[in-house]
Amino acid sequence: MREIEVFIDTEEIAEFFFQELMKRGYIPTEVELEDLADITFDYLVEKCIIDEESDG
Repeated sequence: MREIEVFIDTEEIAEFFFQELMKRGYIPTEVELEDLADITFDYLVEKCIIDEESDG
């Protein structure tokens, strides 16, 4: 299996959720969006879809 490098931006995830929730009639708060983005990121790490790397 080939390995590719993927960068996951939680701000981009939050914006995606915001747009999708608005289409469905929900108006999430900024805090709710940040929580959803963090949960999504944690899910991807847990399922070994991505590896969490620290920059420092």
